[in-house]
Amino acid sequence: MILVTSNRHKFEEISAMFRIAEIPLEWKHVKYEEIQEDTTEMISYRSCVEVRKDLHDDFFLEDTGLYVPALHGFPGPYSAYVNNTIGYAGLQRLVDGKERTAYFKTVISLSMNGAIMQFGGVLKGAISDQAKGSTGFGFDPVFLPDGEVLTLAEMDVETKNRLSHRGRAVSALIKYLISLKF
Repeated sequence: MILVTSNRHKFEEISAMFRIAEIPLEWKHVKYEEIQEDTTEMISYRSCVEVRKDLHDDFFLEDTGLYVPALHGFPGPYSAYVNNTIGYAGLQRLVDGKERTAYFKTVISLSMNGAIMQFGGVLKGAISDQAKGSTGFGFDPVFLPDGEVLTLAEMDVETKNRLSHRGRAVSALIKYLISLKF
């Protein structure tokens, strides 16, 4: 199976799960125009359609958004842009004095045998008031999952994969691939 991403951290997290499932995973960086949409599902789907123009093998890609209800869902599908511009410190300033609940949503789009299927995962939590941890990437240092005392950036990859939005989506994908005797 091929994972299309430009993000080395995503590949490392996902490949750890594929290794456990004993499914070979190849990393490809394919340049394509990521269409901006209002939902993570649509961005993932339309990105998959774009990649299919150049990559004719079975592959998958994923898109993740961080949704903060007190900010009317912002940054949502614009999380990468927000992270690259104001970072997690800027996000913390935006929620200062507001309800800090948030959730991550990952949507995987799998292109296989001419069809596109989607698998999703959600992780509920809150934006912490202090950045902690040095693993992970993006908003991981300020995201505290419900029921946990560590931010995502304080967790090892195995723990993060077991709990996270991406881990849940990848688990669903792996279960599907195993059902096909991949």
